Amino acid sequence: MSLLICLGALAFLMFVAYRGFSVILFAPVAAMAAVLLTDPSAVPVVFSGLFMDKLVGFVKLYFPVFLLGAVFGKVIEMSGFSRAIVSAIIRILGPGQAVLAVVLVGAVLTYGGVSLFVVVFAVYPFGAELFRQVGIPKRLLPAAVALGAFGFTMDTLPGTPQIQNIIPTTFFHTTAYAAPILGLVGTAFMLGVGIAYLDFRRRQALKAGEGYGTGHTNEPKIDKDQPLANPVIAILPLVVVGIANLLLNRFIPGWFGPEASATLNPAQPALTMATNSVAPIWAVMGALLLGILTVFLFAFRTLAAQFAEGSKQAVGGALLASLNTATEYGFGAVIAALPGFMLISHALASIPNPLINEAISVTTLAGITGSASGGLSIALAAMADQFIAQANAAGIPMEVLHRVAAMASGGMDTLPHNGAVITLLAVCGLSHRQSYGDIFAITLVKTSAVFFVIGFYYLTGLY
Repeated sequence: MSLLICLGALAFLMFVAYRGFSVILFAPVAAMAAVLLTDPSAVPVVFSGLFMDKLVGFVKLYFPVFLLGAVFGKVIEMSGFSRAIVSAIIRILGPGQAVLAVVLVGAVLTYGGVSLFVVVFAVYPFGAELFRQVGIPKRLLPAAVALGAFGFTMDTLPGTPQIQNIIPTTFFHTTAYAAPILGLVGTAFMLGVGIAYLDFRRRQALKAGEGYGTGHTNEPKIDKDQPLANPVIAILPLVVVGIANLLLNRFIPGWFGPEASATLNPAQPALTMATNSVAPIWAVMGALLLGILTVFLFAFRTLAAQFAEGSKQAVGGALLASLNTATEYGFGAVIAALPGFMLISHALASIPNPLINEAISVTTLAGITGSASGGLSIALAAMADQFIAQANAAGIPMEVLHRVAAMASGGMDTLPHNGAVITLLAVCGLSHRQSYGDIFAITLVKTSAVFFVIGFYYLTGLY
């Protein structure tokens, strides 16, 4: 019964998300219904002490990133820089490579250390304009963004600074560059198959006479009379964000030491926090601020007249996106505390092959919690010792365990209730019905890539 309760809560939330209902409303309903069926007396305590605690903790950490990311994307749009980037890409790659262009821009930003949530805000304005100009259905845009931002640069390319590639280092004592050959093989598989799929869908739409479409919401405002900026200047803010994020990630721990502290009033105790827990967030915030200032530096006159209204839209979008994701985070925490979740964990632990066991366990738990990092953390915290013992017995290096775990976390986590998926669709102004099918197809490509990499390792022994 406890297993059915756990799966029922998940199925209900996926259903309402797919039907277009707000997960901000229904995530707590699904979570508390599961608790009610498990132990009615625990509902108020779990709601306030677990669900809301995790929700508020997520907002506390990440809302500034959502806000600055939304503002950055908006000023890129209002300045006309997105149009300049689009025009340059069309000239360089040709209209037929519009999908590849969106994927690559998202990949560059994500690999540069920009949060995948921020990348959505930054890529959408020029991605929408590019798809509109070349006549590709807008409903395919979220899948293209997902392939670039949530795909190989999130957890597969060696060295990526995204959290999904960092979490395994603490369990397996590896580095972010673990198993570089497997990472590159997985990247090639994911990029090749993903682009082939999206191009197939584009050609299908072209054959059916379907264009960009009309009646869309949250469309970037385009002033066709506005002269195009120099493409080098237009792309400069994106470069600034990527480079600044890398540098700040490297230097912030040195500036503050292991513990950051501040004393505003000598009569009160100092504020302290562990630097390594906040340095990545501070780095992204600082990089985004520098990116916004760079846009203003080159397009102040254009932005001055529009920024008041545009910033309100950005704030609204950031609030919606962050709360959507935060409620998912709270939901995942509650589900992970249910007895049924322990049954799932124990069942997964019985798979004999260590790499297959790890891949299925991580991607399953990521799907249930709706979070790649959440599912990865839960899986490794519960089963890392077992994975390590099995791998040692089979002579499998820890670097291989690292790469398989990281890649698996980004597979089935992108179910309809996933916070990143909901944010992506909200930013693009599209619904699950319009675009989720293609996002799910990219998810299947990611999941397949994990097992492709496992097969490659067993066939060649290379990692």
